[in-house]
Amino acid sequence: MMGQYKSIDRENRGSDFSEVMEDYVKNRHFGEYGGRYVPEMLVPALEELENCYFSIKDNEWFKKELWDLMKNYSGRPTPLYFAKNLTAECGGCKIYLKQEGLNHTGAHKINNVLGQALLAQKMGKKVLIAETGAGQHGVATASVAAKMGFKCKIFMGEKDIRRQYPNVYGMKLLGAEVIPVTGGTGTLKDGVTAALKYWTEHLEDTHYLLGSALGPYPYPLIVRDFQSVIGREVKEQIMEMEKRLPDILVACVGGGSNSIGLFYPFLKEKQIGMFGVEAGGIGAKGGQNAVRLGDNSCKGIIHGYKSYFLQDEMGQVLQTHSISAGLDYAGIGPELAFLHDCGRIVFDSVTDSEALEGFKKLCELEGIIPALESSHGVAYGMKISKECRGDEIMVINLSGRGDKDLFITAKALDKENWFKFLREEVYND
Repeated sequence: MMGQYKSIDRENRGSDFSEVMEDYVKNRHFGEYGGRYVPEMLVPALEELENCYFSIKDNEWFKKELWDLMKNYSGRPTPLYFAKNLTAECGGCKIYLKQEGLNHTGAHKINNVLGQALLAQKMGKKVLIAETGAGQHGVATASVAAKMGFKCKIFMGEKDIRRQYPNVYGMKLLGAEVIPVTGGTGTLKDGVTAALKYWTEHLEDTHYLLGSALGPYPYPLIVRDFQSVIGREVKEQIMEMEKRLPDILVACVGGGSNSIGLFYPFLKEKQIGMFGVEAGGIGAKGGQNAVRLGDNSCKGIIHGYKSYFLQDEMGQVLQTHSISAGLDYAGIGPELAFLHDCGRIVFDSVTDSEALEGFKKLCELEGIIPALESSHGVAYGMKISKECRGDEIMVINLSGRGDKDLFITAKALDKENWFKFLREEVYND
């Protein structure tokens, strides 16, 4: 329900999941979800990617090369920060923030981009293509393409281009071609469709660097594995700081790369509660939100995989809405769909206005400007922390920083002065 939060169940965390942990990935599916539902011409490219990944993912030279890039190019490990002021404001458990926004390019997206770019290099590809909504994946892909000598094309919905222009400009500076997608809703869904179409026509020299933990297999598994560095670091950092594991993990959920990256290394720790936060938007009706695990969702096969999608009674994909472009997607990753069904992760939502309140609180209390996607997690963490004991520990994944959202947050929070500034800039030019 919009704006109403699910209470914390401390008795049944992961109780149904422990029995299926070892074997839930079978036949390219996560339980019943996932799969590889693509045109026949895409099958060889997906098999090439699958074979390449499984042949080198455990090689020491590959892991060393990837970690060298993550450490010296991206800046890992990212800090785990005790939010003392936010903790005092909420009056519940201790709140830690995993600062993925301190990665090079400003978000968690580069973790996966570096890994997939190395795979593309090993496969002899010359061109990287990607879809992007908020633009963080596009900037990360463009950055790594420039560094590693790839040509780069980024597919982005025209609506997202308008509201995330700072990232669009950044991609162009980095040498990428940003291709506006004008069909459909002009958002991430349409960017994915356009990127898949282009890939089918340029398989020989092109790698589709998919940015979230979704799409046809093996993409959900590959993205999850590369993003799991987030959760592995949290484990080490919290043990060093608190001498024990956290009680609660919170992350926003669009397609799901930052959330599964945090959650996956902790799945067997059934005493830990995990909360995925979707975009509640401006209301509960279809087209007003992006809550894939709510009243308007049903199972379907779209963009090459089976999962939960926002659809009408005829099976057509519904329009979505979120103040954050990165959460504005009609589907959810297949592994998260499975973990929802077996009760291992609790999914809930916060509205646009609640996310903005979380955004403001983190700015004012901790001197951190979070991405609007991450602000959903902050708002939710603040809410449920009040139900927690003072000796409990919560970790919220700050998936990105808020530079990219300047145009949106200024309009929402300081509209008169923002419009005055824009008018003056146009006049002075």
